[in-house]
Amino acid sequence: MIPTLANLRIRAVEVLSRNWYLLRRVDFDYQRRDGEWQSLSREVYDRGNGATILLYNRARRTVILTRQFRMPILFNQHPTGMLLESPAGLLDADAPADCIKREVEEETGYRIAAVQPIFNAYMSPGSVTERLHFFVAEFDQAAKVSDGGGDASEGEDIDVLEVPFEQAMAMIASGEIADGKTILLLYHAALHKLLDAA
Repeated sequence: MIPTLANLRIRAVEVLSRNWYLLRRVDFDYQRRDGEWQSLSREVYDRGNGATILLYNRARRTVILTRQFRMPILFNQHPTGMLLESPAGLLDADAPADCIKREVEEETGYRIAAVQPIFNAYMSPGSVTERLHFFVAEFDQAAKVSDGGGDASEGEDIDVLEVPFEQAMAMIASGEIADGKTILLLYHAALHKLLDAA
């Protein structure tokens, strides 16, 4: 449902695809700050909302990252399509905290009892509706209940990496970590000194 706005007149909404998620074309008139109306068209991709998390171990000064193939980055000049990321997933009908606990176990094999919400953000608001909920949580080796790797029926084939925090930060500078949500989480950890001794 699109809210009614005094400076917006929607002329037409066309569904372009329901293949993976929902892609619409919206034709609308938007009233600019100077009072003039302008006719525009935009494509809006609705894939639902999601959640992501940074798992960290303070004693070992490490973080858990995943590596998996991402087709869109291959189309944008990434040589292998393999991306280092923080665990993440779509909410479906779950609350964000429940979703991320399920996704962490599925992707990494770690069963996390408690997660801390830190913020939420629109990651690509020019074309994608998704709002991403960000979390952090401590982990230890006792929480490892499986190898992880994701859900093969959904096409997931995920490597699980435990990376020293300082190395992960250096990987942002070198371009080895190029995923926006992961960069935000790592900088949050650095800013709030999450891996410093208690």
